[in-house]
Amino acid sequence: MTALEIGIASFPALMALIFLRVPIGLSMFLVGLVGLVIVTDGTNVAFSRLKNETYTTFSSYSLTIVPMFLLMGHFATLGGMSSALFKAAEGFLGHRKGGVAMAAIGACAGFGAICGSSLATAATMGRVALPELRQYGYAGGFSTATLAAGGTLGILIPPSVVLVIYAILTEQNIAKLFLAAFIPGLLAALGYVIAISIYVRLHPGSAGTRPPVPMRERFSALFQVWPVLMVFGLVVGGIYLGWFTPTEGAAVGAAGTGIIALLNGGLNWSTLMESFMVTARSTAMIFFIVLGAGFYNGFLALTQVPQELSNFVVSQGFSPWTVLTLILVFYLLFGCLMDSLSMILLTIPIFFPVISVLDFGMTPEQVAIWFGILVLIVVEVGLITPPVGMNLFIINAMDRQTPMVETYKAVLFFVGSDIVRVVILVLFPTITLFLIPT
Repeated sequence: MTALEIGIASFPALMALIFLRVPIGLSMFLVGLVGLVIVTDGTNVAFSRLKNETYTTFSSYSLTIVPMFLLMGHFATLGGMSSALFKAAEGFLGHRKGGVAMAAIGACAGFGAICGSSLATAATMGRVALPELRQYGYAGGFSTATLAAGGTLGILIPPSVVLVIYAILTEQNIAKLFLAAFIPGLLAALGYVIAISIYVRLHPGSAGTRPPVPMRERFSALFQVWPVLMVFGLVVGGIYLGWFTPTEGAAVGAAGTGIIALLNGGLNWSTLMESFMVTARSTAMIFFIVLGAGFYNGFLALTQVPQELSNFVVSQGFSPWTVLTLILVFYLLFGCLMDSLSMILLTIPIFFPVISVLDFGMTPEQVAIWFGILVLIVVEVGLITPPVGMNLFIINAMDRQTPMVETYKAVLFFVGSDIVRVVILVLFPTITLFLIPT
């Protein structure tokens, strides 16, 4: 077999390991290592790369942004920010039909602005909002679907861990990607609110009502969310204005949320150590996936698979829009089976060279940023798409009384909203690129 044939054969081997429930990071690592041994006819190159790849991956300064953003999310939870966001949104929206669910979406959007993880956003807001939704008569499936969908805002609204990984893989400016994600993130929240409005009209018995909150209490609750606005403005605004690098901004955000948690009484020595341990475990998991992906993608580069794929697409004369559509459909389908980070790490080194050589009437940087946001959104849809939507399992684990099939039925309204949003952003790239300085 030629090196190219070995590279192509590695895909079904990788998929087989994943379907056998071998962890994705370990699967990519093993296939990459064995592939290198076969291609190079020995172990010297493979094990030499094992040493070098491990060092370069774990000594990367850019990756230090990941634990900082994860720690910022933990501190934000300890500081009561998730609860404050939900109470503020509920005060203004709770008395409307489906208003408590809309408030949960608004709170998820706010929490996503200080937490770069979708699963963390879903889990945190689930603990806060599920009791309220039950209290006011919201159907179980509708409640869990709402919170699962709201959790996806954690990886879209900056700061986003997945967006940072994409920026590193494609050598793009993290600050510009954060700005590009801002408007699509707001559109996502608005689309989910519209989906809730449609759902409660088609299923009137799925949502109860709650009495209006006095205006004074509304503004009092709104005042309590100032720490969220301050941290978000300081981190994203500071990065954009050049006050500090993205990594420094993440550290500032973690320190800021830590101080707020301390002042609010949620941070003590015990919770601090717990936050460090949870952050360390999450970071180790992410870093191992990054290492496995680096090893596998290095093997693919040696076999020339990405380059040959790019040359094949160009030689066939396919329309750039056709190629983009096929790639997004691929992400939509495989996103149902794999988590977002693994999908990004596995596929971007293959698809990005293809997209880079196509003419969309934009500069290469604009294409890279626009494509990154589109991929992030479509991968995000996989988090709430049956049968393996990670957010669905996270939320349903908190509400054992609700059958998973009921969540599946209700979440389709939010998936529909996501697909409409993807179509809009594909047709109108300016929406994504509007805030990017030229």
